[in-house]
Order: sequence, then structure tokens, then C-alpha cells
Amino acid sequence: MIYDLAVLGAGPGGYVAAGRAGRAGLSVVLFEGRELGGVCLNEGCIPTKTLLYSAKLYHYAQEGEKYGVSVSDAIFDAPAVFKRKDKVVKKLTGGVRVQMRDAGVEVIKEFAVIRGRSAAGFEIAAGENVYEARNVLLCTGSEAVVPPIPGLREGLADGSVVTSREILASAGIPPRLVVIGGGVIGMELAGFFSAVGSEVTVIEMLPKILGPMDGELSAMLQAQYARRGVQFFLGCRVTAVEGHEVVFEDASGAVSRVSGDKILVSVGRRAALDGIGLDNIGVELCERPRGVKVDAQMRTSVPGVYAAGDVTGFSMLAHTASREGEVAVNTILGIPDTMRYDAVPGVVYTLPEVAGVGLTEEEASARGIDVKVLKLPMAFSGRFVAENERGEGLCKILADAATDVVLGVHLLGNPASEIISAACVAVSQELTVSQLRKVILPHPTVSEILKETLFEG
Repeated sequence: MIYDLAVLGAGPGGYVAAGRAGRAGLSVVLFEGRELGGVCLNEGCIPTKTLLYSAKLYHYAQEGEKYGVSVSDAIFDAPAVFKRKDKVVKKLTGGVRVQMRDAGVEVIKEFAVIRGRSAAGFEIAAGENVYEARNVLLCTGSEAVVPPIPGLREGLADGSVVTSREILASAGIPPRLVVIGGGVIGMELAGFFSAVGSEVTVIEMLPKILGPMDGELSAMLQAQYARRGVQFFLGCRVTAVEGHEVVFEDASGAVSRVSGDKILVSVGRRAALDGIGLDNIGVELCERPRGVKVDAQMRTSVPGVYAAGDVTGFSMLAHTASREGEVAVNTILGIPDTMRYDAVPGVVYTLPEVAGVGLTEEEASARGIDVKVLKLPMAFSGRFVAENERGEGLCKILADAATDVVLGVHLLGNPASEIISAACVAVSQELTVSQLRKVILPHPTVSEILKETLFEG
């Protein structure tokens, strides 16, 4: 059989694309050597959010007296929490299997390698079999970066050093945790473990946490974490790992050491490019960031071969991957579509949450764009005050000073991950401040902070 589409990798890009293509009438084969759902469902997005929700409930139980509810014996049962995490993952991977079955997608539980071209399109080897497809969609995802720090790989071998995969697979709460990297993954895991009793230290090479996210909100989150006991060393470079000790130096060259029962290395991810046969058909790669080179329709340099998700090395987010997969399938179907990256939301599921979409102040300044900044404390929302005793937060809206078009929205405070959806529509549809002011939002909701900021900020 010659398939219309072969998808390599069943993460958020791969399984979404396979399902869309199958329901559109294409014959689809989906290859996955591990579990359906990819890193996001099995080792990233879903496990971390499940754990973080348990930590949030534990935190609320401890803080119950602020709300007039006394919980005298709040216990965090780590084995039960991690068992529930596994149950949630199992349920959702089962849901993906059902989606693929209902869409008519053939799922092959093997790693796949593109062997080369065929008369019909491409030959793909998986297990002991060879498959043919007219089109190929690369969705092989990414892997954790392990920098060449002396002692780091030895630590990974003996278990003193872990990546997000290993720490999420265990059910233990280390008394002391050192996090190398203050990005999204590092901060989410730092938030979880500090909330449930770990003594957490974060070492970050940049002068701020959360990389490209809004600097003001990042600083506010760091301050809240610090008040809960998380220790930060920013602008510091790790030079060695010696057993359970991390050696690092600051910008002046001063050397310091910090010990941890576990050391979490969380310095980013890189596209998974090896062993999938890209050289066999001459797929062109980008160097910075390293990944498969694609155009706005997710086409690679080889006609009939597409790529979506982390394998492009560009926007390593599950929702980006899903949209890229949709664009690729639409292109195959002959439906005009274009991938846009100017309105991709980013969320950090910490306590409190951070979310943003569009330009930050720092990005606008770097591009020479004159913006007006409207901002307001989240306490201007009655619902926020009711549900966040002594909670701090901020809503920030950036608009083009000349056209009044909303260019970016950034939030610190729960539930920022939900509120940002409305902001995504505003940014993607290039609404003006005047237009957005006329939208009616339900009362009382925390989302009203968007409208309050437009008028009061």
C-alpha cells in the first residue's frame, strides 16, 4: 500500500496532523517508537501540570486560614500524587489512540527511518517492514540539552543529576534540589518542589529568569519565589558538577558551590534530528536554531517532505507544533494556509502563573517600535481579590503608539493561562485598543482585568 502521508513522531504536531489528514480522507500511517503523545503528554506538559495542580491544592490547604478555612493536617502524599500523574497520562494517551483509530490512521509502534526516494514518493523503514508514502511529515520532536560541563554526564549515570524526564518519573521529593537553568521548565519544577518541601536553588547564566518573557513580570515572579525560600544565582555559569555539588562562577569570576540531593539540568531542548534518515533525501537544516528548515507552509527543501514541531528548532511549544501540523496538512490538501508566529502564546504554570502573547517591551525596543504601555495590578479585578488573598499580579498591554493596534499582552497572576486566550485573539486579529474596549467581558471574572487595563492603565 502507498500512503498519502507518513508521519514520523506522535507528539502534539504528529498526532494532530495525522488526525486532521485522516479525517480529510487521506491514507495516513503514523510512526512512534515510544508512547503516543510524545514528550508533551508523557514527559512534559501534562505530567508537570498534573503535579503542579496537586502542589497548588497543597499550598491552598496550608493557606486556608486566610480564606476562613482551617485545614489542620495537610499532608502531601508524594507516591499518591505521582501515581495520579501516571493515571492522567495513561488516560490521555489512550484518548490519542482512540482519536487515531476514529480518524482511520494506522499507528506503527516503531521508530522510523527514511531510506530514500521511491517511484511513488518515499521509502520508510520501521521494524522489519518498509512503507511507501507520497508525502512525509517530520515530527520527531526534541531532546533535553546536556551541556559539556565536567562531571555532568557522570552525574546522569549515577543518578545524582537528572533531566526533567527522570525527575518526573520518580516519586521522590529531594530535600535539596539544585536547578541548573531558570527557563520555563526549570521554574515550573522549582515551583513544584519548593511548594512541597524541597530546599531549591536556581542557577541561571542569564541576568534574568524565564528568558525572553517580559522582564518586569519575570522579576516579580522571582521575588515571590524568593519570599518562599527559593535561592537564585543569576548571571552565573556552572563550571563543574562534583558528585552532589555544583560549582559555578559569577560575572566577576568569583567561584561558589552549592549542594543538592538531586541536581536538575534544565538548560533547554534541541531538535531530534539524528537517526531519521534526513541525509538520505537531502533535507536542508538551519544552524541557528539548529533544526529542519521550513517555509511558511511547513515545506522543507525536499518536495513532498514537511516538518512541524520541535524538530524545526524554532518555537518549541506543543500548541505551536499542533498548528504547524495543521498548516502542513492543509498545504498537502491544497488548502491555502500560512504559519504565523507573531501571536503564539507562552505560559509558565507556576504559582502564580505567567502568560504572554505578542511583543514584550524589550522586543519592541530592540525592533525600534514605539509602543504605549498600559498596565494595572491584578487587584483591580474583584474576582482576583476574592480568590487570591494578598496575591500580587500585573496585567500589561502594549499597543502601537501610531496605530493603536494591540501588539502584546502579558499577565502575572492566576489564572493567566486561561485569560491569555482572549489576548491571543486580540493580537492575532490586530485589534486596536478602541476595538478591544468595546468587547463585553463577563463579571465577575479575572479576565476583566484586560478591559480595566485598557481604560485605567
